[in-house]
Amino acid sequence: MADEKITRLVEVAKMYYQSDYSQQEIAKKLGISRPTVSRLLLQAVQEGVVHIKICDPAEDVQELAMQVKDKFQLKHCIVASIPEYEDELIKEKLGEVSADYLHKIVQSGDTIGITWGTTLYQLVKKLQPKNVKDVTIVQLNGGVSYSESNTYASEIVNGLASAFHTTPHFLPVPAVVDHIVVKQAIVADRHVKKIMEMGQKANIGIFTVGEPGEQSTLMHAGYFLDNDIEILRKNQTVGDICSRFIDIKGKISHETLNDRTIGIELSHLSEKEFGILIAGGNTKVDGIYGALNGRHANVLITDQYTAKALLEMGDDNING
Repeated sequence: MADEKITRLVEVAKMYYQSDYSQQEIAKKLGISRPTVSRLLLQAVQEGVVHIKICDPAEDVQELAMQVKDKFQLKHCIVASIPEYEDELIKEKLGEVSADYLHKIVQSGDTIGITWGTTLYQLVKKLQPKNVKDVTIVQLNGGVSYSESNTYASEIVNGLASAFHTTPHFLPVPAVVDHIVVKQAIVADRHVKKIMEMGQKANIGIFTVGEPGEQSTLMHAGYFLDNDIEILRKNQTVGDICSRFIDIKGKISHETLNDRTIGIELSHLSEKEFGILIAGGNTKVDGIYGALNGRHANVLITDQYTAKALLEMGDDNING
């Protein structure tokens, strides 16, 4: 768009939005028709010269965030406002808010461990570069899929490394294998062992919550054996974090599946300076509750609907 055109859009927008001129007054002052003024104002929005933000006083997200923070004894809680409870909208908004938060907290010398999934892919897409030094990026759990399902593991790790001007460290193995002896052989490899140790030592951990059972990304990635779903259901699984399935108290709900899982242990996840859980949506509420209940995260980034649902859930089992 030509500079002259931008100047005209900015001029009209400032007169209307900042100086409170009416469209008729602007038309008279600039010697153009009122419909032309209306068209220029619309174009100013379309071209990004003007950003319109609607604030609903009924949705006090800061108050919600404070209540969730207090209830689960978190270091930080951020509640993003979304227009409707729809998965794609939630993921996009949480990605945007999480990218801003990560950009603020990352300092030179930090080690960032991250898992994978569509929500975290949105974070990386929105993340702005930051001028820091000696930041290490490491993958926290295996992400190689047995099916055509995309885990976005490589895109996420590469994207983080690019934003913080460093080299990525991948864990190029499956998240779950069929037998524990296979896992033992894989984690004995010195390269895999080195990556897993880096993930354990990371001071920032970023992860989300996966859905339980048939809806699980791990299910679609081809990781489960025939009876895994049945055991997960029987043990009242609410979701997974870093490919490790938990119940409402945050305890491992399928021990043999956990023994076949390659990646960071939940005990190490709980030790992070910033253990950042990014998740929202109706199907994730129980999983988020379980993760917070088990003290596996000390930072939560979610939406206002999910925050309200977490507050409404009984706290009889918190930290129990």
